[in-house]
Amino acid sequence: MLHLAVALDGPPRFDPGHFTELARLAEHGALDFVTLGDSFARPGPDALAVLSHVAPATRRIGLVPTVTTTHTEPGRVATALATLDWVSRGRAGWCVGVSATHAEAALFGRRPAAPTAALWQRAEEVAAAAARHWDGPAQDASPATAPRPPRPPQGRPVTVVDVTGTGQDGLRCAARHADVVLVRAPSAERAAALRTRVRHEATAYGRDPDDLRVLLSLVVDLGERESAREPGLLDAAPSLAAHGSYYSGGPVDLAGLLARWHDAGAVDGFHLAPIAPHRDLERIVNGTVALLQHRSLFRTFHPGGTLREHLGLPRPVGGRPAADRPVAPQRSAS
Repeated sequence: MLHLAVALDGPPRFDPGHFTELARLAEHGALDFVTLGDSFARPGPDALAVLSHVAPATRRIGLVPTVTTTHTEPGRVATALATLDWVSRGRAGWCVGVSATHAEAALFGRRPAAPTAALWQRAEEVAAAAARHWDGPAQDASPATAPRPPRPPQGRPVTVVDVTGTGQDGLRCAARHADVVLVRAPSAERAAALRTRVRHEATAYGRDPDDLRVLLSLVVDLGERESAREPGLLDAAPSLAAHGSYYSGGPVDLAGLLARWHDAGAVDGFHLAPIAPHRDLERIVNGTVALLQHRSLFRTFHPGGTLREHLGLPRPVGGRPAADRPVAPQRSAS
């Protein structure tokens, strides 16, 4: 099954109706989820709060804000995301973020920013703590002392990790904790190699690789043309280098590209980041997605009510084992 998601990012906006309108448009196209980026260095409203506002105005689309783990307490992360899952009736996810700059650390009166390895170690600790919080008390906990907060509707909100530029540290976090992994690649062959590597790493940590969805993140500029002069995937222009792979062309050619890469088994789907959110998202939904639907390559409606159902992911079983320890890898990560 082809999975499609879209980023709502763009210039800072403080009008909540802007994000609601975009999310509704994505929902009309039966996309799996929308994302909204965030960091302590970014101007603009809090992504998790924005999507909590969007939740009651939508019915099916998944809502995935970036949540920074570096300077945030795990209990706060878990509670806020559980709240989003309840408000949206099971459509919450989160993209694991880290704060790598000295300016962000200074906002909290902390020492200079930690090395990358330490940042991702902290991210793993927060992800693991959040999962324990959502799963409930250990099976050997005393009934008199064990807290009994209600589990989120999905059991656990969907965890997304973008491994672009993170090296082995981010890959390890994704392999151990992610439900969805975002990658960037200039070719189908490179994307397929990254997908294979992520699945192999997850297997080494004792996970079922079929419980992972690997999506290619793709910056999309549909411009004013219906067809690209040279359709296909291009290396990112210098101004877009931080965003990774870059597509410039028309919605018809984009549909062909997505279909070819998915049919080749390169990825499980795509996370599209429109250059101009209103213009390009409208063309993605009413052009690219409509064409994929017409060719029976993408669904015409959401298969269920939760984000996990959209992605074909199981609901985690609640109640932690008495000895709740991280699973050791079966081999040394390479």
